[in-house]
Amino acid sequence: MSLLNFRHHVFAGALLATAALTSPAHAQDNRIVSVGGSTTEIVYALGAEAELVGVDATSLYPSAADALPDIGYVRQLSAEGLLSLKPTLILAGAEAGPEAALTQTESAGVRIVKLEEGYTPEEVAEHIETVGAALGREERAAEIAQTFRGDIETVLAEVAKVKSRPRVLFMLQAGRGPMLVSGKHTAADAMIALAGGVNAVSEFNGYKPFSPEAATLAAPDVILMTTDTLAALGGADKVLSQSALAPTPAAQNGRLVSMDALYLAGFGPRLAHAIHDLAAKLHPEHEFAPLPPRSWTEAE
Repeated sequence: MSLLNFRHHVFAGALLATAALTSPAHAQDNRIVSVGGSTTEIVYALGAEAELVGVDATSLYPSAADALPDIGYVRQLSAEGLLSLKPTLILAGAEAGPEAALTQTESAGVRIVKLEEGYTPEEVAEHIETVGAALGREERAAEIAQTFRGDIETVLAEVAKVKSRPRVLFMLQAGRGPMLVSGKHTAADAMIALAGGVNAVSEFNGYKPFSPEAATLAAPDVILMTTDTLAALGGADKVLSQSALAPTPAAQNGRLVSMDALYLAGFGPRLAHAIHDLAAKLHPEHEFAPLPPRSWTEAE
């Protein structure tokens, strides 16, 4: 073999080795725990689900995530539970905690990538890019983020055409706790605005227990809740017949909207389609053209 041919083979071999180290196939050496429903959605959208070894209890989409070990509720993690899965990487949504559990896990040598809290479409796109970089799938993440931004631009342009701005009261039944309503600076508040509505409650930030008097005074045009909350309360008729809600325009016109909790307030890669669906429910007088289906909105 000539010296030139020898160098060619050595160079080609080096290229193959580099490709093997940087390809998605090599990334399968990762053992990933995803904490947060929207974070898990991003992992699946990127095609990295084979690297997952565990998810939290809020990771309900795609349904395939149900088959993975459950590390518990997103805000009640334990270092022991996380470390028991021998992860090499933990992708933690903004709500992941407590911080002590994450710190202890990181001290044990596990890499943790923490996403910042954000209720804007651009922050979702940045989350997609951040997770893509952590998984060595930057190119795919860039493709998804670009498509996502295009879908967001399309749906927001359509929302801008609507003429009504209904007042929306978001109600949430959290387990056995009290009924809560959303004030400002929540995922529900952001979704209402993105879909062309106005939050009927603006006197406080976050969630507070439901006050019958305040609900009546808020005079919502629409009651918005998750499908789980609606089921827990016994259906639309029972909700709208409550004494506090019966006098409101929402009850008088039979306007109650329910959506899946993660889809409505998850702020993940399905956000554009969720905005579209909520806007169509809030503005039945306006005809919204459907968004193209995406692989991450059609997953099983």
